[in-house]
Amino acid sequence: MSKYAPPLTITAKMLNLIASISEQLGRVAERENQAQTLGLRRANKIRTIQGSLAIEGNSLSVDQITAVLEGKPVIAPPREVLEVKNALAVYEKFDKYNPQSEADLLEAHQVLMLGLVDELGNYRSGGVGVMSGSQVVHLAPPANQVPRLMADLFAWLKATDHHPLIASAVFHYEFEFIHPFADGNGRMGRLWQSLILAKWNPLFANLPIESLVFAYQAGYYRAISASTEQTDSAPFVEFMLGIIAETLSSQISEALTPTDKQALSQRLESQLELRLESALAAKIMLLLQNEPLSKSELASLLGHKSVSGELNKQVKALLNLAYIEMTIPDKPSSRLQKYRLSKVSVTTTPPI
Repeated sequence: MSKYAPPLTITAKMLNLIASISEQLGRVAERENQAQTLGLRRANKIRTIQGSLAIEGNSLSVDQITAVLEGKPVIAPPREVLEVKNALAVYEKFDKYNPQSEADLLEAHQVLMLGLVDELGNYRSGGVGVMSGSQVVHLAPPANQVPRLMADLFAWLKATDHHPLIASAVFHYEFEFIHPFADGNGRMGRLWQSLILAKWNPLFANLPIESLVFAYQAGYYRAISASTEQTDSAPFVEFMLGIIAETLSSQISEALTPTDKQALSQRLESQLELRLESALAAKIMLLLQNEPLSKSELASLLGHKSVSGELNKQVKALLNLAYIEMTIPDKPSSRLQKYRLSKVSVTTTPPI
């Protein structure tokens, strides 16, 4: 048996995110017992499919995918409708797939790509590169190496002692690096990470992680590139853990009543004020939970007539601590500049 181990550096950020995710999973589990769970599961499955396919250029909306699920006619490119039907068919079999089975991976690819590619359920027979416009950003290993590399990857997955949250993300990155199929690698990699997580904790079968990956699509590709450049999957693992934490946070938030949300906001403000030693910094982070905002927008929401020196000071401090980030980091002085929570900070209880 191969003793291959994907290169990975365990970081403090990973461990902090795992702790946050574990805490939030308990809260999501409580919500699973509520009456609206069945409807939420259905909605999440649709959001998951929409997000994963949108990353690959599929234009169908959540409403259109719902119509396909219900057997209603949809006005859209036939190929995109077929992609949705195939994805729905795969997710119908989700619980039957074994994430440690290479045969199941090949079967899932056959279902997912039926009518879309010639090499169904088989590893690619030719070379493949990942393009960004007209530029090749990643040249995958030669086709004759793919069977060995995939066998090594599955052998590692069966034997690894890494936490499933980490192992699933490492598998996802290594899968994308190998790029084993002629087409469908992105959606298969995301599907298999969800499957690995769901076998560890069934709650992950119903979480729309892919919808947030789509929302942060540029970051997703940057994380893959960073891991490849560093020969270390750590950047991608950190990114995916941040996405999972944010997904759980949004699921918890959706289940809160207006009274609960007000109480949570007050509790977070108290916690943040104590940790940041600034009530203004706490308020800034709370305002950025919903959407990116400029300094002038923050000032207006805070009831200030203009951007004060103290507001500038606290924004700068939060940037230095990496609790928030610029939406246009390459142009700090841009008039269009806004600020948002960093990936680590976007959790129900900010890990500060």
